[in-house]
Amino acid sequence: MYAIIEDSGQQFRVTEGDVLEVDLRELADSAESIVFDRVLLIGDDDKIKVGQPTVKGAKVTAEIVDARAKGPKLHIYHWRRRKASRTKVGHRQKYVRVRVTKIKG
Repeated sequence: MYAIIEDSGQQFRVTEGDVLEVDLRELADSAESIVFDRVLLIGDDDKIKVGQPTVKGAKVTAEIVDARAKGPKLHIYHWRRRKASRTKVGHRQKYVRVRVTKIKG
């Protein structure tokens, strides 16, 4: 069984046991799981449920593996020739790493 979920403007194809990184969000200190209720599609062998825009009553539950995961460090360089103008900016995206435990639909 698999599902396509939407979170923060991104779509993910997930199955039970998958580990994925979603955008950082405010979580309670005691939070152990996240429920994704924007399920766009659920597929199970030959049966497919397509939502318009979401599947009614469908939920995907995921446990939190790492609440403050970090992505790779990116360096952005701006350079203008013959102007002695250089700029270096760094960025490191923060994520919540989750493991999908249950797909209900």
